[in-house]
This record gives sequence, C-alpha cells and structure tokens, in this order.
Amino acid sequence: MKRSRFTEEQIIATLREQEAGSKTANVCRKHGVSSATFYKWKATYGGMDVSQARKLKVLEDENARLNGQHPPTACPFRQCGQGCEVLPRLDPWIAETA
Repeated sequence: MKRSRFTEEQIIATLREQEAGSKTANVCRKHGVSSATFYKWKATYGGMDVSQARKLKVLEDENARLNGQHPPTACPFRQCGQGCEVLPRLDPWIAETA
C-alpha cells in the first residue's frame, strides 16, 4: 500500500480548517489534494481527534498483519492452498450403504 504524504495530524487539521468555515475547494487547493481525497479523509477521519486517528491506524496495521497469517496445515478446506482435502460431511440421520 502506498504511504500517505500526510500524517493523521495534518489530515485532521485540514478537516478542521474546512469545518471552521473555509470552502472545500480552497482548502484542497491550499494543501494540494483533490476533492475526492478530501472527502475520503472526511469519511475516514471525520469527527475524530488525533489520538483516535492514531488508534485507528494501529488497529488497521494489526488487522492487516493478522490477515496475512495462515493457520498451520490443519486447515480442512481445499481453498486454503496448502493441499488439504475437504473433509466429508457426516450426516447422522443417513446411514452409509457402501
């Protein structure tokens, strides 16, 4: 993922500047960002303070790290890519006739 040019503090300061009454186009021009980027920031960081934004960043990083880990080869699904076989479904109400 591409690293942002702006820190959480700078993003929140930009959002607060617009909330204080400046026009969105002027704020975007002043900070060199597009209006799409500004509204994406507003959707992500709107209403947060700096400490909350830092906590969000830490949680997102931890989530990305944990999603990259795979369980050991005891995975019962073929889709995991580790060569596991799908376990047969055992239905206790139907007797096997094999």
